Amino acid sequence: MTVSVVSPEKILFTGESTQVITRTLASGEIAFLPGHAPFLGALTECHTRIYMADGSIVDVAVHGGFVEVSNNKVNILSDVAELAEQIDRPRAVRAKEAAEEHLKREHDAEVAASLSRAHARLNATGGVTGTSAGAH
Repeated sequence: MTVSVVSPEKILFTGESTQVITRTLASGEIAFLPGHAPFLGALTECHTRIYMADGSIVDVAVHGGFVEVSNNKVNILSDVAELAEQIDRPRAVRAKEAAEEHLKREHDAEVAASLSRAHARLNATGGVTGTSAGAH
């Protein structure tokens, strides 16, 4: 099946995939395989995995948006999405730590959203405690 990850500025990724795993607001984590029934869902901040035919995995941090599946195509439309190799991991760690410290003192919806984005970035690059992409 063909997979595209698109932001308003550009197409971040397009290619042939055997499976896509992402997370929607209503359904939680969901997997799409070739021939999946039509589907439309709102995405939450998440680590999306695109499994390629050669066995490699394309890791993407998705910060909201939509996933649309039809005619053996998966389209991920997001205002902000980042391929793992584009993510500044040390910066994401700093953002995570700063958000956690702030949230210890007071709840703030913007800071909580920042923490969710940091987690998506870190998970796409190897997990919150990992060191490289693909170490899930």
